[in-house]
Amino acid sequence: MFTPSSHDVRRFFCDALRKQRNNEILTPMDAIAADWIVQHPEYHDQLGDVDAAIARDYSVEGGQANPFLHLSMHLSIAEQVSVDQPRGIKAAHDLLVAKRGEHDAHHEIMECLGEMIWASQRNGVPPDTEAYIECVRLRAAR
Repeated sequence: MFTPSSHDVRRFFCDALRKQRNNEILTPMDAIAADWIVQHPEYHDQLGDVDAAIARDYSVEGGQANPFLHLSMHLSIAEQVSVDQPRGIKAAHDLLVAKRGEHDAHHEIMECLGEMIWASQRNGVPPDTEAYIECVRLRAAR
């Protein structure tokens, strides 16, 4: 299993933006990342300097959103939907997209994903994927 460090993740997103800006060849994962990066221009300055990106602290106390976490969640959701894993995420995603559009749907799914991860870590139990899918379905029903 591949377990990238936070520095690896930051380099990946910075490189995807650099490649996209320079019209370089993108891997399929670079292309997906670049598509999400383009939709978040508020992160472009932070992604433009890989050394500063690696050195920066995005602690909760700092009060600033972590662009690498946010973009990683976009990638995670895109991957989940592409393989329908956990089972049912694609249908729930598609319902939410029909109501909110792709980007806003992803942001709502992130809330559900974050809740699932938080509950899993807090309670020391495996992630409850059924609750996750139900959370997305409920948001689509609103």
